[in-house]
Amino acid sequence: MASGFFAVLDDIAALMDDIAVTSKVATQKTAGILGDDLAVNAEKATGFVSSRELPVLWAITKGSLLNKLIIIPIALLLNAFFPVAIKAILVLGGFYLAYEAIEKIVEYFFHRSHASKEAAAEVSPDDNTAEKTKIKSAVTTDFILSVEIVIIALGTVLEQSLPIQIITVSIVALLATIGVYGIVAMIVRMDDVGYKMIKSAKEKGFFAKLGILLVKSLPVMIRILSVVGTIALIMVSGGILVHNIEYLHHLLPGIPSLVKEVLMGLLAGLFALAVVTGGKKVVSLFKR
Repeated sequence: MASGFFAVLDDIAALMDDIAVTSKVATQKTAGILGDDLAVNAEKATGFVSSRELPVLWAITKGSLLNKLIIIPIALLLNAFFPVAIKAILVLGGFYLAYEAIEKIVEYFFHRSHASKEAAAEVSPDDNTAEKTKIKSAVTTDFILSVEIVIIALGTVLEQSLPIQIITVSIVALLATIGVYGIVAMIVRMDDVGYKMIKSAKEKGFFAKLGILLVKSLPVMIRILSVVGTIALIMVSGGILVHNIEYLHHLLPGIPSLVKEVLMGLLAGLFALAVVTGGKKVVSLFKR
């Protein structure tokens, strides 16, 4: 009886060792996309008045967790019974991310005054519609990036047993949400921390200067993250398309992979923008 109990403990220990190894490998494989996820979501989680920043971020975090609860079982089922669907979903997601990036770029260069007003304006605490729209946009983008994270993590454990696949992918998904949105929360609250440091130091000394630096650094960081987030969208979308469309994977072999991914992301975004713009015009014609 005792020997059977210890045998079970040995099996559990061996399983935990395997999970530790696979989780480490999967986390390393998804590190790049997690960096892009941080840049994209930090930019999307800004633009709210101070009192609404954390509630909005919490709403996006809950949406992110729900995304992963939906994606993980579907990804496991599709991988087992219909693996080609995973590629199709990734490709469609790649076009969506590319569209978002190019739409931002076009808005900035061709509708700059309008874009500047939107960027400068904070979402009012009473403007529930605008707030919900921004949350929905952030959760939608998170969904696409979460699909990529889950698929990459799953790809590292395809040869393992089903329990190891489930636990490893779940661990990576949970770490992604907690890590990314934890860092985002620290970024968006930089100015509040700075103001408290200035107040507690009575506007004198090292901590007051550090507080002033934090307050002044936040707008600069947000602008940088906005640019980095847009570039990240292009790179992620291009990478998804290049790695999941065989023709693009072998196209232009002499070009460095990073350059090719950026180029494909830009072209995919322009194509998606043209399709969406054309579709809107067709719909408006039918409405007349």
